[in-house]
Amino acid sequence: MAKEKIINEKSLEFLEKYLNNPSPTGYEWEGQKIWMDYVKPYVDEFITDTYGTAVGVINPDAKYRVVIEGHSDEISWYVNYITDEGLLYVIRNGGSDHQIAPSKWVNIHTKNGIVKGVFGWPAIHTRDKAKEEPPKLDNIFIDIGAKDKKEVEKMGVHVGCVITYPDNFQILNKDKFVCRALDNRMGGFMIAEVARLLKTNKKELPFGLYITNSVQEEIGLRGAEMITQTIKPNVAIVTDVCHDTTTPMINKKTEGETKIGDGPVISYAPAVQNKLRERILETAESKKIPFQRNASSRYTGTDTDAFAYSNGGVASALISLPLRYMHTTVETVHKDDVENVIRLIYETLLNIKEGETFSYFD
Repeated sequence: MAKEKIINEKSLEFLEKYLNNPSPTGYEWEGQKIWMDYVKPYVDEFITDTYGTAVGVINPDAKYRVVIEGHSDEISWYVNYITDEGLLYVIRNGGSDHQIAPSKWVNIHTKNGIVKGVFGWPAIHTRDKAKEEPPKLDNIFIDIGAKDKKEVEKMGVHVGCVITYPDNFQILNKDKFVCRALDNRMGGFMIAEVARLLKTNKKELPFGLYITNSVQEEIGLRGAEMITQTIKPNVAIVTDVCHDTTTPMINKKTEGETKIGDGPVISYAPAVQNKLRERILETAESKKIPFQRNASSRYTGTDTDAFAYSNGGVASALISLPLRYMHTTVETVHKDDVENVIRLIYETLLNIKEGETFSYFD
């Protein structure tokens, strides 16, 4: 299997549809429906919760439970203030980057549908060359073509409307996937492909598998925090993105060295259970799946932390997909890495036995 291509025409079609659909934090449900529709043939049942996390379950009656997880939400903005002149000021919903905003088109989500807008910016001719003001949260603004506040409201835009970027999926140089929201709908895509491979290859697992697409990661791992209490897993393998640190202006001495195209990134961190991580490393080596290593200091900053520290402690590990330009509209990953993350999760699942505790004292 290691040399075969995993991503086929149907899965690529799903990926494009899934990425192009906006799923801002707190508003993920339409994307979850797309994901569930794709996963449905490969699972026995679904679990959903109040805030929109979706879980496809294989072997739901099994007592021993293993989670593979990604998160479904993307960063966005909220309308925070409307000026008398009809301009909109914003606050973040997740870690949105103020520096990339000027001159970007936006979609403002209202009850009556999408209202288009642009992040305006003063022309270069009008700016003080001696002390140019950089884009900041308090000076970026959106223009929707309204003459005043009353017209803004007539268009259905109000404080609290969520705002996303319209940028869609593209392929760069045949093997790089580029889009907003690769962080972390690529995770949802990869765990869905694991489910497909298990079904296609007629693999019978000796445990219950919970293919979990969590919401609200971008504002503090909240979806994972909720769903782990429902599932009460014994093991959790989380996939998210991490930084390609080989592009300009990134300090490898502080950020480490990881690169797109060099394989999945396996994390070392207090929340990562060592014996489970070693199982993943052994699997990668035995199946000749290329991998990289990354160290985190106090926490991984991913849903791994939420699973690890729940339910009295859950053996958890993190397999990351290296990505360039995180939290921009041109997030970039390598197709080979995507396939190798899928392979590594799939092969690791086949190496887990029912009832394993991964205890340091066994």
